[in-house]
This record gives sequence, structure tokens and C-alpha cells, in this order.
Amino acid sequence: MKKIDQTVLETTRYIGLCTLVLSALMQAVFLVLGRWNITVLLGNALGGGVAVLNFFLMGLTVQKAVVLEEKEAKSAMKVSQLYRNLMLIVTAVVGIAVSIFNSIAVIVPLFFPRIAISLSGILKGKEENN
Repeated sequence: MKKIDQTVLETTRYIGLCTLVLSALMQAVFLVLGRWNITVLLGNALGGGVAVLNFFLMGLTVQKAVVLEEKEAKSAMKVSQLYRNLMLIVTAVVGIAVSIFNSIAVIVPLFFPRIAISLSGILKGKEENN
């Protein structure tokens, strides 16, 4: 196996940290609403873990695709996206079907990487304006 690119590792760390912070905020919301129990924590761990894994796998695919021909790269990205989406769907189904997970706490963290990426873009835009 080839060495994992430093950019993939750094970006995944950023996504992981943001997911952890957003997960803590979500836990706090459940606590304030009086709806917190262990199923919230377990659901959050499942959803957040899979969300970060999904982002990491996407990064590995992009790393692999940049050295391929355009047609092969497109194919690799499509296959990766198919399997990663399947992983997200299975996670959501398991989170809903298995009673040890709070369904909301499984599904909401799946969106945390997208929020983290948006925050990164906003922060970079502010830095460029200064």
C-alpha cells in the first residue's frame, strides 16, 4: 500500500476534530432538553465515526485518482462514491433499526464533515479578506 498523503491525514484530523466538537454540542443539546441517555452517546459514536471514516476513504480515493488517467480516475471516484454512500445508508438503517442507538444521534453526525468543510471555507475567506 502506498503512503497516505499528508494532506489527506491533516484534513481528516481537521474533520475528526470538528466532528468531535459538533458531537459534544449535540450531546449538550440532548442533555439540556432532558433527552440524553446512553443511546445518544452510542448513536453519536457510530454516526460520527462513520462520517470521519467516509471522509478519510474519500481522501484516499482522491489521492489514488490524481495519478490515474482521466477516464480511470472518474471511474474510481464513482465506484468509491457508490460504496461510501452504501456505507452511509447501512449506518443510518442500523442506527434506526437497532435500539441501542438513538436514531437522531446516528444520522445528524453524518452531516458534520459537510459542516466542517463549510466552516473551513468561511474561515479561509475571512483570512483572505484581512
